[in-house]
Amino acid sequence: MTDAPTKGLVLVIEDERPIADLVRLYLSRDGFGVHVEHDGAAGLSAARRLRPVACIVDIALPGLEGTEIVRRLRADGDWTPVILLTARDDEVDRILGLELGADDYVTKPFSPRELVTRVRALLRRAAGPPDGERVKTLGPVRLDPARREATVDGRPLSLTPTEFDLLGHLVARPGRVFTREELLAGVWGYASAAGTRTVDVHVAQVRAKLGGAASLIRTVRGIGYTADA
Repeated sequence: MTDAPTKGLVLVIEDERPIADLVRLYLSRDGFGVHVEHDGAAGLSAARRLRPVACIVDIALPGLEGTEIVRRLRADGDWTPVILLTARDDEVDRILGLELGADDYVTKPFSPRELVTRVRALLRRAAGPPDGERVKTLGPVRLDPARREATVDGRPLSLTPTEFDLLGHLVARPGRVFTREELLAGVWGYASAAGTRTVDVHVAQVRAKLGGAASLIRTVRGIGYTADA
């Protein structure tokens, strides 16, 4: 069943029906349209067919795991924002999901209100800044926030919304050292010691995509990260 979206359609892929129903209820109350699938293969098909504004994907799904859904979407060049739902003991799969291109994760049991807040924050990032924000450059890296385009030495970079904003946050303040908690607050919109591993994985992904320019992002041991040419 698909509700008429007002803020856009969110796809929820969750095999535990009480959780799926709860997520649907809270998203609908916030003005989102919601489409629910209960197995991985149907969820992937829905993502390709419906083109939602965001996907909420459980990792442990029948038929096709959530991490594989993320991998296939990104392989298709589909950068729809994805939030993973994970169990507390799913750390390996959670990190794998982030490495494959998921934007965020929420650990079960979770607050449905927090999940909706995460969705709104992720969509704000994906929408980009107001028109007129200046282009940012650092060394060979160029970011155009209005167009959501990033290049290194003129080569286009395929970045998720979160990767783009993380790189932009660092590039806009060259030389400043950010703690992981500051990056969580500034980029993801929340701060939690439990989420700092998310920052590390996304920094590693951005570095991998920067290739020869990866050294622009420097780790400050015991503190966090900085960007400097």
